[in-house]
Amino acid sequence: MKNLYDVVVVGGGPAGLTAALYLARAKYRVLVLEKEQFGGQITITHEVVNYPGIAKTSGKALTDTIQKQAEAFGAEFVLAEVTGFDLSGDLKTVRTNRGDYRCFGVLLATGAHPRTVGFKGEEEHKGRGVAYCATCDGEFFTGKEVFVVGGGYAAAEESVFLTKFARHVTILIRKDDFSCAASVADQAKNHERITVLTNTVMEEVSGENGLTYARYKNTATGEVTEVESPNGESFGVFVFAGYAPATELVKGTVDLNEQGYIVTDASQKTSADGVYAAGDVCIKPLRQVVTATSDGALAATELEKYVASMQQKTALRADAPVQKPCQSTDEIGAQETSASGDLFTAEMRQQLDTVFARMESPLLLKLYLDDRPVSAELEHFITALAELSAKLTVSVMERNASSESAPCVTVCKPDGTETGLAFHGVPSGHEFTSFVLGLYNAAGPGQAIGSDTMQQIASITNTVNMKILVTLSCTMCPDLVVAAQHIAAENPRITAHVYDIRHFENLKERYKVMSVPCLVINDDEISFGKKNMEQILQLIL
Repeated sequence: MKNLYDVVVVGGGPAGLTAALYLARAKYRVLVLEKEQFGGQITITHEVVNYPGIAKTSGKALTDTIQKQAEAFGAEFVLAEVTGFDLSGDLKTVRTNRGDYRCFGVLLATGAHPRTVGFKGEEEHKGRGVAYCATCDGEFFTGKEVFVVGGGYAAAEESVFLTKFARHVTILIRKDDFSCAASVADQAKNHERITVLTNTVMEEVSGENGLTYARYKNTATGEVTEVESPNGESFGVFVFAGYAPATELVKGTVDLNEQGYIVTDASQKTSADGVYAAGDVCIKPLRQVVTATSDGALAATELEKYVASMQQKTALRADAPVQKPCQSTDEIGAQETSASGDLFTAEMRQQLDTVFARMESPLLLKLYLDDRPVSAELEHFITALAELSAKLTVSVMERNASSESAPCVTVCKPDGTETGLAFHGVPSGHEFTSFVLGLYNAAGPGQAIGSDTMQQIASITNTVNMKILVTLSCTMCPDLVVAAQHIAAENPRITAHVYDIRHFENLKERYKVMSVPCLVINDDEISFGKKNMEQILQLIL
């Protein structure tokens, strides 16, 4: 049966990637759907030292390796947002913003997202002093005082990381000690620029241009402490209070506990036949990469049995996965050596070739440069990218050292007409994929959009100018960038300009930005945090 999968995995974190690896290796056709970036929450962890067999690595390097292993056995990967399910019957349907997928079994590995605490001023000051990702926002607090709210693994580890930027870090723990392993907690406790306050809760934060006031309370003694910055100097508050499970789409379909986590049996099976769950979305006493990969492996082996029974029952078969030829260590080393010094690895070039081949029309990339080194970097980067395809042409415009928008690459049609898409800075790091998707959407046919969403975009008749302020290290920014640029690519009245805020201090000060991603609509409405197309359209319409 065409477009039938044995298993669709929803979520591309360690649990989902491991399940894909096991299923593909067992010759089952498996598809992994991920709405943001493959790797999950662990990709923001700089140092992983407790994964068995690996002395030291980063979260991104670890999950990249697992994904490559799964791909080598034929697992398929698609960036798409799941919008609904039909999990009844022998054949199940997973609905996404890129179309529907049919399968015998479903693995829910959707993970969890950061929880808010609820102290006064938390919601009001999100993005302007209150943050949830040290990797994304730590640099905004260079030389400043920082408070960390939380007492778990993330609070301890990220507090140490924040000392790279902050002058001093104060950790507020509501219990009498950290809840994580002593080896992790001790690094924070023994750090010369970290103060740990136990039995303490944040009650309020406030300030006009950033946070300048905080009030916290010792719940054991009742003592209340008020902090007011001298000379109006702002400080930061990072919240690491655990995660809320991403289970909104399966409420009423599979059993959840009071906290919203999925109830599974010892084999990771949910209350629905053919539906399994793995990783942080499940009820479990320990949420670590090693337990997520264990869940994924167990769920995959159980799904193998389930799929085999469904194949026999329905007499339907999914296409077999296409296994890539194995490479020897010498071959891999030679490949890496040949790509050294090049901006794009052989694997990246192969993926880019696929995208460029699908583009319906050529594009002109106009470069607006100034005299800063980042302009030379942008010119080198875009020139090298354009050399990979005859469909891309580069034109360097007259230099303007005084322009507050340079350096910039503007995506245009061959006649020079602007498509509304532009990147200010160098679109590398986490923004490389979003930039390439922007080219694909501008050239056509672009990523699939639902008819209702397309009608909403087409209905916009007023001019809408969007600025998206990002950093290249932010894992949450690309989701917003891709969505905003896709909307702009579909409506000539809408523009989406992305700024690497490190090179545009004027915008950082103008909009009082202390967290990314930041969406500015018509220089007036400002919103922080990742968003999909529907959420952006709600702000525009």
